[in-house]
Amino acid sequence: MEGLPLYLYYGLFLLLSLHGLHRALLVRRIAAQKLHGPDPEPSPNTEPGTEPMVTVQLPLFNERYVADRLLVAVARFDWPKDRLEIQVLDDSTDDTTRIVARKVHDLRGEGFDVHHIRRPDRHGFKAGALAFGLAGDEHHPPAKGEFVAVFDADFLPEPDFLRRAIPPLVRDPQLAVVQGRWAHLNREHSLLTRVQAVCLDAHFGVEHAARQAAGHFLNFNGTAGVWRRTAIAEAGGWSHDTLTEDLDLSFRSQMTGSRFRYLHDLGVPSELPVEMNAFKSQQYRWVKGAIETAGKLLVPLLRHKGLRLSTRLEGAFHLTNNVAYVLILLVSCLSVPVATLRGTDLDPRVTGWVDLYLISLGILPVAAYFLLGQLRVGRGFWRSVLVLPATLAIGIGLSLNNARAVVSALLGRRSPFVRTPKYRVDTAHDSWIGKDYLASKELWSVLEVALGTWVAVAVIRALSAGNWSMAAYLTLFGSGFLYVGLASLLPAFAERVRAVIVRVTAKVDPRHHNPLT
Repeated sequence: MEGLPLYLYYGLFLLLSLHGLHRALLVRRIAAQKLHGPDPEPSPNTEPGTEPMVTVQLPLFNERYVADRLLVAVARFDWPKDRLEIQVLDDSTDDTTRIVARKVHDLRGEGFDVHHIRRPDRHGFKAGALAFGLAGDEHHPPAKGEFVAVFDADFLPEPDFLRRAIPPLVRDPQLAVVQGRWAHLNREHSLLTRVQAVCLDAHFGVEHAARQAAGHFLNFNGTAGVWRRTAIAEAGGWSHDTLTEDLDLSFRSQMTGSRFRYLHDLGVPSELPVEMNAFKSQQYRWVKGAIETAGKLLVPLLRHKGLRLSTRLEGAFHLTNNVAYVLILLVSCLSVPVATLRGTDLDPRVTGWVDLYLISLGILPVAAYFLLGQLRVGRGFWRSVLVLPATLAIGIGLSLNNARAVVSALLGRRSPFVRTPKYRVDTAHDSWIGKDYLASKELWSVLEVALGTWVAVAVIRALSAGNWSMAAYLTLFGSGFLYVGLASLLPAFAERVRAVIVRVTAKVDPRHHNPLT
């Protein structure tokens, strides 16, 4: 029994190596293709005078910093006004509603068919809002569009977006969705935004592209894409029984025989979360929603006789790959007893070879996946390599947050849809400090710091025993947990400092306005 932690530790790493092998397969499929080439079968622009009716849906909830910017971007679309309908699906409870109402009034004066839609309540959250806009009610007509484009509040589509996204849908009646790639307005704002950009670039440039090349299922990413209206209805419509309504509808649609198209060259700028708790909230929702979708659709998917076995297996991995976060968390918890056992009972030369094998299977393929994603969007090789350690570390550091999401989904616990706050932070000089929508769960953040400290103890024990390879990869684990935990505690600390400054300033000069507000 004394060796049980060691057996569990390496068993978990072997399971994690399956995740790495899957990433290696994705990389292998894409690496043989041109990194910067155009999308296959480039689509010509829609001819003037032949444009179909398009409804643009903009679901909003408390987006005072970015709502106006989004409406301005959509109003610049190169599309006839009489063939364009704009629905602002506004569930806000703050002054976002006033900002939107003013802008909608201005756009109507410019001849746009734009509707400011307010529901009686937030039933169904984003999925409910999208479904409400399509169906209409006694106060609002149903959506008019043959095609439906969706943009979240932090996106800034280019004027030619519809000109590039609509033609494939017009040409191919079996095509249900055209998905654009997320680009990044504030990639260089901080280390956190750089890491997020690396992860998203790999998701789109490697995962989407590889799955498309193999004929496997893709997913609509909730924004920066266009749906065929009839495909939504044929798949059963928007559903709010998972936190990832986009993934759920995507799989249901493709299980009916529809096809999706990813356009790598169709980049749509968006704002990355600039504050750790906002990022963690987004990750929690995505991870939990994917596991909820797996619980709903995994068995029907695997039993679907009309799909190739490879497509069913890839879809299963797509829905369940977030279970890896639970494995990473368990490995981290076992790090100290394993480092202790290896320092007393095992030959470092033997365990070093085992470590090298597991690193080669579990870590290097993931690093290659991130690197290829950067090359696919035209980033320099060495610049991309330098950010890889931080990307791997922060990904590991998120495992407590994301493992909680996996467990919550497996236990069937329902959660409200918590949207990711946006702050209109575009440069390194902009700040989220003093702005609304901040949230901090200090207890879990303290546990992340504690876990980082725990792994640091394992690193020290591994170094003292000469287990250099173990110390090397555990340094990624420990630094990741410490960074995520400390960055999560920063908002609460910053707000307390800000409150002190406000009180001191008020005492010195009651007429003086706080410069941080």
